[in-house]
Amino acid sequence: MQHTSTWFPFVQPNPDPSVRLFCFHYAGGRAVVFRDWKNLLPSWIQVIPVELPGRGARIREPLFRSLDAAVEALHAVVRPHLDLPFAFFGHSMGALISFELARALRRSGDPLPSQLFLSAHRAPHLPNPSEPIYGLSQAAFIEKILDMNGTPPEVLAYPELLDLVVPILRADFEVCDTYAYTPAPPLDCPITVFGGETDHVVPPALLPAWSEHTSDVFNLHTYPGDHFFLQHVQSDVLSIMSRDLAQVTR
Repeated sequence: MQHTSTWFPFVQPNPDPSVRLFCFHYAGGRAVVFRDWKNLLPSWIQVIPVELPGRGARIREPLFRSLDAAVEALHAVVRPHLDLPFAFFGHSMGALISFELARALRRSGDPLPSQLFLSAHRAPHLPNPSEPIYGLSQAAFIEKILDMNGTPPEVLAYPELLDLVVPILRADFEVCDTYAYTPAPPLDCPITVFGGETDHVVPPALLPAWSEHTSDVFNLHTYPGDHFFLQHVQSDVLSIMSRDLAQVTR
């Protein structure tokens, strides 16, 4: 992949990658959170941060409000770039997108990811322990968002930022809150799951059941921290992914 697009705004030319790593952000997030990974991972891994519509340079594009719509669009976008071994990484909403996109690839007979790296999301067949929040009043919604500790309070303290951020967050949470798991056979690719030991949004007890969704190797790594533990242990997570992806190239 030697080009960028609105979907892949931070892809750098890589003359000889061995594997591509598509990265999917959390609710309310942007591809920019993965921009520096290209400098932190080996050069043979081409990092492809994915930018969903409705944010950044895509601010005028309609937001997704269902997971099915997001996966359908992403399937068409990634399909031309599966000529090399590839993997998905997703955090929270991004983990759910990664999982269902892998299942969509299987249904259409496309190649499967060599690895799924899934962070901060419960196993998909388990019920959501939290009530839906996307339809809450403005005050109640903001309170829930702040409680997750992923959005700086100062961002939500200014009306002009609220008008920009809250519609994105509401749409992304609608994607997650309205998701309905459909039973299917486990995937034939390894799944590695990461979680926070004090994550009250996705309690660690909801992570081991991801093992039911692979017929291959399953690994689980938990770390001190809440729903956004990743920002404190990024180097360790990237080291694990680099080690696992090295197996793909052998």
